[in-house]
Amino acid sequence: MSSLNVSFVQNMSIVRPEYFFIIGLTGIPYSTYYYIFLFIAYFIAVIGNSIVLLIIALERSLHSPKYIGVFNLALADLGETNAVIPNMMKTFFSDSQYMSYNACLTNMFFVNFFITVQSATLVVLAFDRFIAICLPLRYHAIVNNTVMSLVFIVLWVFNTSLVALGASLMTRLSFCKSNVVQSFYCDNGPVLRLACNDNTINMFITNLIAALFLVAPLFLIVLSYLGIFFALSKITTWEARLKALKTCVSHLLLVGIFFLPVICMYIASSITSLTPNARVISVSLSFTLPPMLNPIIYVLNTAEIRVLIRKLLKNRICLMSYGKGIKSSRSSASNRTKPKSRSRAALISSLPEHRRPVGRTLPLMESGI
Repeated sequence: MSSLNVSFVQNMSIVRPEYFFIIGLTGIPYSTYYYIFLFIAYFIAVIGNSIVLLIIALERSLHSPKYIGVFNLALADLGETNAVIPNMMKTFFSDSQYMSYNACLTNMFFVNFFITVQSATLVVLAFDRFIAICLPLRYHAIVNNTVMSLVFIVLWVFNTSLVALGASLMTRLSFCKSNVVQSFYCDNGPVLRLACNDNTINMFITNLIAALFLVAPLFLIVLSYLGIFFALSKITTWEARLKALKTCVSHLLLVGIFFLPVICMYIASSITSLTPNARVISVSLSFTLPPMLNPIIYVLNTAEIRVLIRKLLKNRICLMSYGKGIKSSRSSASNRTKPKSRSRAALISSLPEHRRPVGRTLPLMESGI
């Protein structure tokens, strides 16, 4: 396949292909249905996360530390969805699997960046639940809008710097073996395996990012929930325990949806060698399902958002019915008060003779002019 791309730029022993060939799904007879599923998932993810962003931004009652985290997660979901799925749709509709060198590095940066933001946000939300349940009297002193905003600013800056470092280090690699990427996007691992010079630094940064944003977040989340369960065990009544645990259901679902596909993929790849198509499907599902399901989970499991959406829909229906009622009442009132049109001659003839106008005011046709 490397013969399809023979245009190389060589500068100081660094060989860079002009294009990479993104292999995607190959040889699957019903792959069209999978692409249709991805399109539906993309549509749901974009609409759902946009609605969550608008609701949190416009409703002042949701301007709280917890919903700053939810807003950040919805923003990361929206970014990841737009970084991953449109490229697969482009491959399917245009039948073009080539991606330029610069576009490949850009795609790699944005996909990795939004994934790291997602995992870091889940850790921050776990910390929020830990403080709310274990230290409820000090919650507002420890967690407030200012603290939460500063935490996410630091996370965005740190993630941007680390992921940009990993993407920029790709420019020191020579790709003289092949230009075929065994993935559905410019995946970091498959691209690194194409390098024909020393990639030790790149592998170190890649493993560091995986450790910081996949292993460490899961470890911290497990630790936070161990502390939550220990605090709940001290509560005497089951009703109070369930009430406190109910506030964690949405976050636990988000954690499971984000980490379980990744864990299952790593376990499967360690037990048996995954085919390229199996790896593409498993990785694409792990990238596609969380952004699609996260807004649905928050709408269904968060009472504040549910009540707000119900209120907005009720107000809209009331306004529509009120507008229709006003319009119909005005129409009927105008029909009742509208006088019947009568000709000028009829009106003049209906007047008493002493009040009828002189001949100069009669119509021109009647005066013979």
